[in-house]
Amino acid sequence: MTKIRIGITDHSPPPFEVEREALGADAEMVFLDSRQEQDYDPEILKSLDALLVWRAKITSKTVDQLERCRIVVRYGVGYDAVDLTSLKNKGIPFCNVPDYGTEEVADTACSMLLGLQRNLALYDVSSRHYQGDWQNQYRETQRLSQSVLGVIGVGRIGTALVNRMKAFGPRILGYDPYQPSGHEKAVGYQRFQFLEEMLPLCDMISFHCPLSDETRGMINSDFFGQLKNGSILVNTARGGLLESFDVLEQALRENRIHAAGLDVLPQEPPGNHPLIEAWRNREDWLEGRLWITPHLAFFSNQAWYEMRYKAAETVKLFFEHGILRNQITE
Repeated sequence: MTKIRIGITDHSPPPFEVEREALGADAEMVFLDSRQEQDYDPEILKSLDALLVWRAKITSKTVDQLERCRIVVRYGVGYDAVDLTSLKNKGIPFCNVPDYGTEEVADTACSMLLGLQRNLALYDVSSRHYQGDWQNQYRETQRLSQSVLGVIGVGRIGTALVNRMKAFGPRILGYDPYQPSGHEKAVGYQRFQFLEEMLPLCDMISFHCPLSDETRGMINSDFFGQLKNGSILVNTARGGLLESFDVLEQALRENRIHAAGLDVLPQEPPGNHPLIEAWRNREDWLEGRLWITPHLAFFSNQAWYEMRYKAAETVKLFFEHGILRNQITE
């Protein structure tokens, strides 16, 4: 590979051991050290042959200054913060890394579903404050093998979740208009063409779809209104799928859902919304019913390495072989 200059926007500072392992000695890496576009030196941007993007928002402000850049790669799956139209107009291909944390996110979703369905958090709370008979703390709980799980988005991670949950015996339904015909037969779930037909059947819902104009805010009042009372919702996909904390709070207060597990939020960190304050203060009505984790469902030591290596390797494949692995063209 000829000598190339690669910019890395933020989050992971030098010495870039993993990226160097993937790229070899002929790559020069420059750390831009900010998620804010206004902080980037225009002269550095003009000198880059490739750009690796972590959490920074990339708009036309940055793209317009990429004079030499021939490829942009996102560390990770989501790309809603990247202006694809500007890149396309500039003739710069964009790729992501969609397969680095498949097992980890599926494991997290599975853990949340099982824990919430089995009321583990509620029992943990009640056991700390029990009075009377130690075992007289039980909550109504449906046998898992008699439950129905709906999976929204049956791509890599959704499929991995289906395969894990099969062992526990629930009936598994799936909604994903972008999977080919017969996908449900190969994987093993009941496919629905219309989401509104699937939702009333589900005791549990798990989200594994990307954030797009089609899916943004889809978890709204109408969505909750179609669910069984007392169902469980898990979102390890994208925070923007949830319209607002307001609709989630209403659904929990009215028992439209029994519990929710969220690794992603519409605002991160979540600020001071009344629902978040109730969660932080462990208010009785919410205790054990809302699990929030800090957008780390993807993380393991192995996934962290894999994400970084594959992002850098995508650059190398392009410059050495002209391969655009995982190119996003929409």
